[in-house]
Amino acid sequence: MAATKEWVVVVGATGAFGSVMVERFLARGLGVLAVARSASSLAELAAKHPGLVPCAADISDDASIAVIKAALPGPVRMVVHGPGVAVGGGVLTIDTRALVDAVNIKVGGFLRLVRAVDGHLQANSRLVAIGGHYGFEPTAYAAAAGVGNAALVNVVRQMSLAYGERGITAHLVAPGPADTERLRRVAADRAKMLGTTVEAVMDSMRAESSIGAFTEPGQVAWALEMLLAPEASAMTGSSLMLDSGRRRGLP
Repeated sequence: MAATKEWVVVVGATGAFGSVMVERFLARGLGVLAVARSASSLAELAAKHPGLVPCAADISDDASIAVIKAALPGPVRMVVHGPGVAVGGGVLTIDTRALVDAVNIKVGGFLRLVRAVDGHLQANSRLVAIGGHYGFEPTAYAAAAGVGNAALVNVVRQMSLAYGERGITAHLVAPGPADTERLRRVAADRAKMLGTTVEAVMDSMRAESSIGAFTEPGQVAWALEMLLAPEASAMTGSSLMLDSGRRRGLP
């Protein structure tokens, strides 16, 4: 009798990072339930990957729990929570509602995702939240990303404690900035504040890396594949930094 197919649920599947994750998981023979708000973007992704199951849901709303739960075809090997949040601006100017929305999407969304799949989790399943460099290295110009991602660090640790007795592990993956449309919006806000150009800001962001590089989506997908290994259970509750050498603080 053939083994039951295992599934990965990816929130933010149509984004720059998510689309690469989807491709890599499918190549490993895993099923992928791709979650995003835009049904049209999901349809485009599904056209490229016939084995993918699209699921249009707004992870910022509790209604998404039932939608994702109903769409799940089988046992869940991993969930990846990687939605983007609005740039919003710096800490001195950001609309407080944008800050609240960021926490709702990052933290509330992760809770909703885990609750949706709970009945399909098994021993050695992985709960993964995509955080970010700004959650560990605060800046004055990326308030929403900084606060939302910092809160995720704590929630992932709580998840590792709550699910540990079931043999289920929780992980935070924290990439550095990637050269995406979203980062260029951050750079545009910073350029306006500093009275300079977007390209000048992008160059300065690149220079913050000890190797002079942005993080690439494929590098994040590689880390997620690594977490599928049984040995990765030793990392539960911890943060995997993929910041290209940006973090200055300890630990």
